[in-house]
Amino acid sequence: MLDTALQFIEANKANALDELKQFLRIPSISTLPENAGDVRRAAEFLAAELKRIGMENVRLIETAGHPLVYADYLHAAGKPTVLCYGHYDVQPPDPLDEWLSPPFEPEVRNGNIYARGAVDDKGQLWMQVKALEALLKSGSLPVNVRVLAEGEEEVGGEGIAEYLRAHPEEVKCDVALVCDTELFAPDLPTLCVGLRGMIYTEIEVRGAKTDLHSGMYGGAAPNPFVALSQIIAKLKDADGRILIPGIYDSLQKPTDAELAAWKSLPFNEEHYRETEVGSSELTGEPGYSVLERTWARPTLDVHGMPGGFTGAGAKTVIPAKALAKVSLRLVPGMTPADTFRKLQDYVATIVPRGVSAEVRMIHSGDPIVVGTDNPFIHAATEAMREVFGKETVFVRGGGSIPVVGDFARQLHVPTVMMGFGLPDDNLHAPNEKFNISNFYRGTESIVRFLVHAGQ
Repeated sequence: MLDTALQFIEANKANALDELKQFLRIPSISTLPENAGDVRRAAEFLAAELKRIGMENVRLIETAGHPLVYADYLHAAGKPTVLCYGHYDVQPPDPLDEWLSPPFEPEVRNGNIYARGAVDDKGQLWMQVKALEALLKSGSLPVNVRVLAEGEEEVGGEGIAEYLRAHPEEVKCDVALVCDTELFAPDLPTLCVGLRGMIYTEIEVRGAKTDLHSGMYGGAAPNPFVALSQIIAKLKDADGRILIPGIYDSLQKPTDAELAAWKSLPFNEEHYRETEVGSSELTGEPGYSVLERTWARPTLDVHGMPGGFTGAGAKTVIPAKALAKVSLRLVPGMTPADTFRKLQDYVATIVPRGVSAEVRMIHSGDPIVVGTDNPFIHAATEAMREVFGKETVFVRGGGSIPVVGDFARQLHVPTVMMGFGLPDDNLHAPNEKFNISNFYRGTESIVRFLVHAGQ
């Protein structure tokens, strides 16, 4: 079975890449209402492919938002069931003028495929589809498999979370496989065993009942943008420490063994600063390494301040309201509900005179750390060792994949986070890419994982 599947992958490399390009051409931007039809089209494209390769019970599952895609193949009696997860929605491509090629017209350059969604997560989802196809072409699957893909991961994953709460029996499994992470370094097999959670919020400040002329009212009327700036300035200090009272009270620190393992990773802070970040210096809490600050410490960031006048030229207006999009990344020991309450309570104490402020939750996700002492992690490390010829390292991720927490809470199963992106793949940024050799190595690793999981 294994040899036949690997031969199929090798013989069909060009087809797999061409199919991925078709998938990437669909602008499935989940956050934009005008792209709702494209998101559905991507779901239908994925479902059609799953049906074509021989998966069964393929269907779209409607949610309050974008649909889920489900398929299964449950003919491996006595073997475990693996739930293969991925997401087919993507981030907006802005700013468009920074792309070297159109974001939804995939282009191959320097051994990479460039497009929005190339690595996050269409390319990595496609690895799973091609791995399943290769095994089905070899006769059958070595384990039972369910596929569940969503179209709302980039906007919080509310639909899949609700589905898992309401119908856990319909996706019953022994382990979840998530391919939405990255290798710590090129050619270094990596399993992610921890993710930060998040709350994504909006802070809206209101002043006058309508926009006002700054010449006539400036000096007397409150300016919501100035007030909002004052609020934001009080959320963190100059060293990057969050000033919300109680925010650090319940943190669970990494173990000494984890910290020692992180120190042994091939990480060069100056290379990270220059090639990945591109800033004149790195910032953040003193006393913690870069990996600790990005993997195991909470952070607060401002993502945008829409409103007022932003067009060309001048307009002397005092806006009636101002808005900021603010998120906090959470680490084990923190919960979205408690963190949101602390943010709301603190903002209420620092609102300047003459304005009112409202903090709204947009979406959230729990932090999670998964155990490594289980047969599925062992199967994954063995699979990657066979492909890469090296031992697998365990890392945490600074980002959030909300559904991983849902798998633990609703299905009570471990998750194997086996991703094949690279740190410089420009996730959520212009010129997103996926290394093509990693696309093929990822496909082979998934095949080997499923084989080992069934032994």
